Amino acid sequence: MRQWGQAVAPACPQMALGEIVTMRNISLLIKPVSGICNMMCEYCFYCDEAKKRTQHVYGMMNEKTLETIIEKTISEADAVASFTWQGGEPTLRGIDFFEKAVALQKKYKQQYQRNNLHIMNSFQTNGYELDRQWAKFFKRNQFLVGLSIDGFPEIHDLFRRGKDGAKSFFRVKQAADLLDQYQVDYNILTVVTSQVAERIKEIYPFYKKCGWNYQQYIACLEPFGEKPGTKPYSLSSKQYGKFLSNLFELWYHDLQSASQPYIRQFENYVGLAAGYMAESCEQRGCCGVQYAVEADGSVYPCDFYVMDEYQIGNFNTDSFDQMDQKRSEIRFIEQSSQVEEACISCPYFLLCRGGCRRNRGNGIQTEPTRNNFCEGYKIFFEKWYDTLMQLGKLVQR
Repeated sequence: MRQWGQAVAPACPQMALGEIVTMRNISLLIKPVSGICNMMCEYCFYCDEAKKRTQHVYGMMNEKTLETIIEKTISEADAVASFTWQGGEPTLRGIDFFEKAVALQKKYKQQYQRNNLHIMNSFQTNGYELDRQWAKFFKRNQFLVGLSIDGFPEIHDLFRRGKDGAKSFFRVKQAADLLDQYQVDYNILTVVTSQVAERIKEIYPFYKKCGWNYQQYIACLEPFGEKPGTKPYSLSSKQYGKFLSNLFELWYHDLQSASQPYIRQFENYVGLAAGYMAESCEQRGCCGVQYAVEADGSVYPCDFYVMDEYQIGNFNTDSFDQMDQKRSEIRFIEQSSQVEEACISCPYFLLCRGGCRRNRGNGIQTEPTRNNFCEGYKIFFEKWYDTLMQLGKLVQR
């Protein structure tokens, strides 16, 4: 089990948000190539977002914007500065760009005398173009890599294909093998489509056989503002509940022999049961303080809301204080904490907390709304809530 941090309040952790500001931890999600990608994933939520804004693609981030982002972040942060590089596909910006980023981080850490500042770099990739040069770079600079894989080949290749329609699984598997060879820290990120959900009992042992011991599962998002359940990859609430229940059963069985993989969602549930803060924002009960940064330097409060009406500033023109003020003005965090009265009185609310706001209704939340996966969460918690609470008590000892 991981080590859990701060104690958590029973509702939206406003106190914790204040602690984030006080401690000056800054978390950035940076898109150095905007939405440009070398693959064509049918369910890509960012392609959907890009189509819903005035300018669909912002091109490649220039080095001036890169330096501005890094300098402003390090000058403000004094505990943790987290840089998550994503896209689109960030490898398309080239290694030299990221070598420059690492050099700038070192430069400004020294210039601003941030001796105790912990700088973290993570890199979310589809793995399509990863080679030895990239693997060496990640290892040398201690990057944590997130590698997108959706189960085994016949499921993965349904919705994750190259621009030319080519299947991608075996190229991505080769990327994972390279990361293993160079001892790069990485986790597998799996989008839970209806197809993945139905076959998780086969996928779980397949991942174990591959040695993929760090896993993250994200429920597939529906197009923003549209009615859920109309796409070939759409995940129903009932399917999601059975998926969680089946996956937890497999994980819990391995837990008995201390051979379980790290599965982020379950680790967070156990932490919540023990009275600690979930590090995953969707499991806290409200959104956290983040800065999603497009290639032109424009900033948004969440990766799922990189659209014109949610823009809170631009690194090239605005300070952190100005961006935080704009976030408050649009009430982004406050709206995310609004859940129905029925949710608050639910016996599972301590662990559920209403889920991610992006999965409430059609994603546009201005009033208390129930999560689209509510039925699924109930299926899961009805079977495993007591077990999770017992595990939480073990962690407290």
